[in-house]
Amino acid sequence: MANTAVAATSDPNDYKALVCFFFGGGNDSFNMLVPKGPAEYSEYATARSNQALPQNSILPLNGSHNGKTLGLHPGMPELQALYNANPSRLAFVCNVGTLVEPTNLAAYESGAVALPSGLFSHADQIMQWQTSVPNQNTGLGWGGRVADLLSPTNVGSNISMNISLSGTNTFQSGVNSISYEIEPEGNGSITLAPYAGGEDPTLAALGSSAINSLMDAQYSNLFQKAFAQKHRASLDASIEFSSAIGAQSLNTVFSPNRISQSFHMIAKTIAARQLLHMKRQTFFIFFGGFDHHDELLNSHAAMLPVISKAMFEFDSAMTELGINDKVTTFTASDFARTLSSNGKGTDHAWGSNQMALGGAVNGGRIYGAYPELALGNSLDTGRGRLIPTLSTDQYFAELARWFGVPDADLGAVFPNLNRFHNIGSGAPIGFMAPTS
Repeated sequence: MANTAVAATSDPNDYKALVCFFFGGGNDSFNMLVPKGPAEYSEYATARSNQALPQNSILPLNGSHNGKTLGLHPGMPELQALYNANPSRLAFVCNVGTLVEPTNLAAYESGAVALPSGLFSHADQIMQWQTSVPNQNTGLGWGGRVADLLSPTNVGSNISMNISLSGTNTFQSGVNSISYEIEPEGNGSITLAPYAGGEDPTLAALGSSAINSLMDAQYSNLFQKAFAQKHRASLDASIEFSSAIGAQSLNTVFSPNRISQSFHMIAKTIAARQLLHMKRQTFFIFFGGFDHHDELLNSHAAMLPVISKAMFEFDSAMTELGINDKVTTFTASDFARTLSSNGKGTDHAWGSNQMALGGAVNGGRIYGAYPELALGNSLDTGRGRLIPTLSTDQYFAELARWFGVPDADLGAVFPNLNRFHNIGSGAPIGFMAPTS
């Protein structure tokens, strides 16, 4: 991989963050971004049968897309407001999914094209959405590959560029980069009990002293020495992170659930960016439970409002910090769901609709082609499993370009990108503002 990444600068405004929000389990995104106009709604309702939302419940979005009027799930009024605002900071990217090469129905049915491995499988598709390498197994995520390029920008930082609110993940794993795992509670850091404090300060002090002695001892055995050094660095980073987060306070009120509190911790981490010597950061939140083979309507009614409120609260916090144009939140998921009902819910499918939010997003628009939803259409591989018309490579490459990855390195970060986009010709899709 060429190392042509942007050099570090002393400009305090030179900062960008990407926040990946992952719908774990395969979000039924055609019940999130929904046809509302008479003709398109009729097509949708026929295909979805007992899983269709009532037409009068769908929240209208301004404008039209290829002559279609679209709307949002009734549990997402906050995101409706962000999309309809002027200026808008929310965009939708339609029918995007894992692709090895451009694919149509005839080529799919004849076997004339290479397909993603483990298509329709949770484990494979979760991995491929995080790696953007659909034709082989790899433990390196595209966020990790980006961090391998751009981490040198964070001069003087002891914390990883990649911060996870959901434990270890593939997205943020690189050759030289790993995720720094934090919690939504307290000051974020996950540390040894004595360092975290406790009811008895004397015992906590004794415990900390004992651990420091172990870490600071001079070991002759190289493995013991490396182990002690690694854990000393981890403890020092935890103390530094906790101190920086503890100094932050926001006026924006976040809801008490774990998803909102995860966004709250990200907001405080971004507020502490200068204390932590950060110019570039990625964040990761995984919200599981979207494998709705049954109870789709009731489950969506409970879960989508949580996401809508959390993303709205986070947007408000970024506005409060005056940094909204430097932070982009984007969504991902294993796949969409079948348009047809299984009687109780929907099953694993392929192309899905995703969201991008932030001040640098060219919002108030639908990108890509919102597909025809009639069963048996020209993208339907069966039961409304739609072939994607945009690849994850195009979607993610646009975000990476905005984040600071030079065009010269895009092919290394996204090995299949040149099959879908002429690298160097500009933005692959256009939902992000031009890079500066």
